[in-house]
Amino acid sequence: MKLAQRLFYYLGGFAIGLILLFFFLGGKKTSCDYSPTSRVLKNIRSKERVFSEQALATMESYKVDTADVSSLLLKGTVDFSKSNTQLDSCRTYFVEGIIKEKTISMSIENCDSIAKINSLDVTH
Repeated sequence: MKLAQRLFYYLGGFAIGLILLFFFLGGKKTSCDYSPTSRVLKNIRSKERVFSEQALATMESYKVDTADVSSLLLKGTVDFSKSNTQLDSCRTYFVEGIIKEKTISMSIENCDSIAKINSLDVTH
């Protein structure tokens, strides 16, 4: 078999495989959350969020709403050096990111059924 025929068969099979893969995985909500930051943020997003009084006061004074917090939980990063991940029940994570030209930092207590936002700091 010539090289051109081999290449044609290879590319044809590859294209058919891609089409089948797209067909089977296209309608499903699949994601590739393999990094530790992505897994932690996805876990927090899946739970009910509760805000502390201090976090609510900071949100009100800096005009930060829950949509900004949700956006931060999508685009933010987890600082594992400031987080306490060794606890058994409720681990504490430090999430930070930039939303609407504001740097927002949150301390989140991630329990089994809820995620409590303990503190929220905003800098311009």
